[in-house]
Amino acid sequence: MDIKAQSLYQEMQGMALQSKMGIGELPGLQENPSASNFAEMLGNALNTVNSMQKESKATSEAFEMGDPSLSLADVMVVKEKAGIAFEATIQVRNKVLEAYKTIMNMPV
Repeated sequence: MDIKAQSLYQEMQGMALQSKMGIGELPGLQENPSASNFAEMLGNALNTVNSMQKESKATSEAFEMGDPSLSLADVMVVKEKAGIAFEATIQVRNKVLEAYKTIMNMPV
């Protein structure tokens, strides 16, 4: 992937100018709807992973207490789903940090 440093720098300058002036005041620039929802989407994803972890813990505790409606397979499936969601979250975090480091090391 070839990233042109000059065009990236110009885009970053435009974003800085846009943030100083306020969204929508620059002629020809429009707000990216996906950018405004990124923080909300990330928060929802983290809340979902957290609820899956809590459900996993509650299911395994219920099984340990002898709940007859739960089988070992049910508990394992819930635990694996929570584990996979957590691992995916870790991978996303690692990719975001890697991208941040790459951008910060770019010559300006």
